[in-house]
Amino acid sequence: MSLQCGIVGLPNVGKSTLFNALTRAGIAAENYPFCTIEPNVGVVELPDPRLGQLAAIVAPERIVPAIVEFVDIAGLVAGASQGEGLGNQFLAHIRETDAIVNVVRCFEDDNVIHVAGRVDPISDIEVIQTELCLADMATVEKALNRHTKAAKSGNDKDAARLVALLTRIRTALNQGLPARSVDLAKEEQPLLKPLCLITAKPTMFVANVGEDGFRNNPFLERLNEYAASQNAPVVAICAKMEAEMAEMSDADRQLFLAEMGQSEPGLARLIRGAFKLLGLQTYFTAGVKEVRAWTIPIGATAPQAAGVIHGDFERGFIRAQTIAFDDFIACQGEQGARDAGKMRAEGKDYRVKDGDVLNFLFNV
Repeated sequence: MSLQCGIVGLPNVGKSTLFNALTRAGIAAENYPFCTIEPNVGVVELPDPRLGQLAAIVAPERIVPAIVEFVDIAGLVAGASQGEGLGNQFLAHIRETDAIVNVVRCFEDDNVIHVAGRVDPISDIEVIQTELCLADMATVEKALNRHTKAAKSGNDKDAARLVALLTRIRTALNQGLPARSVDLAKEEQPLLKPLCLITAKPTMFVANVGEDGFRNNPFLERLNEYAASQNAPVVAICAKMEAEMAEMSDADRQLFLAEMGQSEPGLARLIRGAFKLLGLQTYFTAGVKEVRAWTIPIGATAPQAAGVIHGDFERGFIRAQTIAFDDFIACQGEQGARDAGKMRAEGKDYRVKDGDVLNFLFNV
């Protein structure tokens, strides 16, 4: 399934440098506002050591990892909701994404200009949130005008419910709070989805720090406190260092990480965080032709998981032969798991768990 994380932030906070490191795409990363105009889309592999463990047992011809799509979107400035800077393009592009990765500058460097003339991560976030709230407010007001008329007719029950919901959303936006801060009942979520509200999207923050900025960094400390109040995750990385590591060989990268006292690149944490932010999980198929990670929403049923492979698998679903990942490894493969009684036959109501190794039986 193709879900996208939009990388946003003020100009010159390191978005394109981060995107280059993620994708090794080599796009423009100039120290100049708006060097990114059209969004760049990159497909990034999800780091998952479980694939290697499965492959060590099955010895497949190929290994196919899960992916995450990132979109590098033009830098936003105050007034974007009124078309300032590249505001109109920015808002149109971000509206099409499924989650937001907000890159925030948490380092001092006189050689890298800041659009506001000083480094203040919370102020930067508030500039972006204000513009997104204003853009959503315009959308909500239009929807309210339209649905209020329908609700008054008394013939449209959904319109009346939507008006009540939009009124709550408008109150939050007026207070500078994102739409995602409003608690929604399960039946309200489908009503709001067609509006594609930007501030309803799940959001995470990426703190772009200097090479020595992972500890004793007041900017990072303030960001962590702010993000906690927003119930949003934070990943601290040094985009410049990650870009350098992306050009290294695997051996040199591991040596560099060891010297830095890190077990893995910061990008790995970012990619996994984005995957989780999108509400996704993986299951595996493991055969001699390929070991593959498949992407599904958390809570997907076995037929829905089968449909990711092919629609016929979902339409003709009979059952899913299921082995928990840990059991597959402990039993050294499918036959061992079967012999140990660890293979289960799951029906159409089974909700797939992260890491399940599945084989689908179907008939069409």
